[in-house]
Amino acid sequence: MHQSIALEIKRVEIVSDRMSHRVIRGCREDLVLIVHAPTANTYYDPKDNFCEEFEQVFDQFPTYHI
Repeated sequence: MHQSIALEIKRVEIVSDRMSHRVIRGCREDLVLIVHAPTANTYYDPKDNFCEEFEQVFDQFPTYHI
């Protein structure tokens, strides 16, 4: 990550071993970056709760965030 962006990070939260999010200070509104990084040794599981995790993270931010 470029140093100029790293200086603008307001918050980092780790949601699980595969998901985290960052809040970055923007010019007008804050930017939210949700990161999903499955591990190399995982396989697709139809019972995976990725969508539930994503919705929980997404729902906690106000609508004015980008």
